Amino acid sequence: MPPRKKSRFESFFSLKQHRRRLSKNAVQTPTGSFASLRGQIVEAGVARQTRGSDDDLDRHFKALEAEFSGQSALLLEHARLNVLLRRKVSPKETYARFVEMWLQEQDYLLQHLNIRWMVSACDSVADWDPDPAARARAFSASLLVNTVKMAESERYFTKTGGAIFDPDRVEDVQHNLVPLFEGLSGFTVGTDDTLRNMRWRIDAQKDEHFTGAILAEIFQRLQESDTVYARFRALHHRDRTGWW
Repeated sequence: MPPRKKSRFESFFSLKQHRRRLSKNAVQTPTGSFASLRGQIVEAGVARQTRGSDDDLDRHFKALEAEFSGQSALLLEHARLNVLLRRKVSPKETYARFVEMWLQEQDYLLQHLNIRWMVSACDSVADWDPDPAARARAFSASLLVNTVKMAESERYFTKTGGAIFDPDRVEDVQHNLVPLFEGLSGFTVGTDDTLRNMRWRIDAQKDEHFTGAILAEIFQRLQESDTVYARFRALHHRDRTGWW
């Protein structure tokens, strides 16, 4: 069993949780509209990706400025809002601004955010949106990416990044059921319609909420990066069951 998540009562009396919300700078909302932020460039020296989070909120925000150096200030503001939501800093007001940003700037955010920050956006929706359908849709995007992240991490740790498909096994799965676990069988490389059907379901809901559009964008990018999806795509040859 995973460790139990703290109750709201326990979190309220957690000194660490309160310290992680203290800030002079990160809580300050930048002036100007989202459109004006989009046109501003973050200037914070050499860009470097953050890892983890600093307990000091202002130091963490400073690290985020470095991560988004050279990029639009709108993307930094998006990251700031996600961090504030994670730390439960004025969540009602913060989430309202977060949603308004997505409603106004969806096209730009989809084009310029990387998958990491798209997942962060979905986690914020899963945590704070009052609509159960929106929360479920957001969580599905996070679940998809984290599952792929586990698979690709395993390739790295087992040094199997250069592994190639065994042609005999690829041929065998065309004619025989290959048991995996819990009633699942091996993917029929080259012809399987599973992912096409999944793509249809993703496309059917992408206009219902901005998280549907995020999920569709993430799914498309997974076909283009070096992932299990792209590797199976490269071997697919039945046009009517293509999923990209």
